[in-house]
Amino acid sequence: MRESAFVKANISKWEEFESLIAANAKKDPDQLADLFIQLTDDLSYAKTHYPKSDITIYLNNLSTKVHQYIYRNKKERKNRFVEFWKFELPLIFWQHRKEFRISLLIFLGACIIGAFSAAHDNDFVRLILGDSYVNMTLNNIETGVPLGVYGKMAQTDMFVMITINNIKVSFFAFALGIIASFGTAFALFQNGVMLGSFQYFFFSKGLLLTSILTIWIHGTIEIISIIMAGGAGLIMGNSMLFPGTYSRMESLRRGALTGAKVVLGLVPMFILAGFLESYVTRLFGMSNALKATIILGSLAFMIYYIILYPRKLFKNGIQQ
Repeated sequence: MRESAFVKANISKWEEFESLIAANAKKDPDQLADLFIQLTDDLSYAKTHYPKSDITIYLNNLSTKVHQYIYRNKKERKNRFVEFWKFELPLIFWQHRKEFRISLLIFLGACIIGAFSAAHDNDFVRLILGDSYVNMTLNNIETGVPLGVYGKMAQTDMFVMITINNIKVSFFAFALGIIASFGTAFALFQNGVMLGSFQYFFFSKGLLLTSILTIWIHGTIEIISIIMAGGAGLIMGNSMLFPGTYSRMESLRRGALTGAKVVLGLVPMFILAGFLESYVTRLFGMSNALKATIILGSLAFMIYYIILYPRKLFKNGIQQ
């Protein structure tokens, strides 16, 4: 069927649907259900035969309005809070795994650049980390406590400050996605370069293993969460760049909402990382075996929750 004929045959029906939604009168549930089914059928037909047409965008937006009308007053389940982390967030990880993978690659690439630059420029570490931090660390190395910086502040104060800072960094990385994803990519690159130069600095002093077994006690969860927050920014930025059948504003709205859910869902991770950094990382007398156990346990948890568990949900047919 030609597009003009398709529109002519159904336009009166679509206008009736719009008037029903616009009216304040109470709607018959059966009528609404039938309306939504007809709309999705028309939308499916339009996507198949006129994928780039304005009528496809129109039907997509109209279907969204109907769906929102049906569900906006739907009573939330009592366990909605739990189900967010149990189902909704993991399924977002799975559905947008491409964006999270790109975020990881940007970060790892920046780490390599940071380490390479530090290896070939003696002043690079000072440029990135600052003279005061480098000088303090050199002094700590001389006194036999290379990572003594983690024991300088009161535990509770450190926990609050670090947790708030990490949450701010994640929201910043996400919010910069509004600049067509480039802002988020820059934030990921900046943090990656910092980590790469930091690790090379300790490597150059013969303290790579010591640094790994100390900072990654909290850094495993913290860094992975920052990468995931970067993925949330890419979700928002890409939704604006590639709106598909939605209008650009509607696509951006959806991408921003999805990205915001990711960042909010990561808050408990940052709280846990802040706790580990403030109360556990500073325990310099811990055995290397115990440190490695905490690090590997944290890594296993993050891999399971971000990759393996979402895949399991998808294979079991569980959807949002």
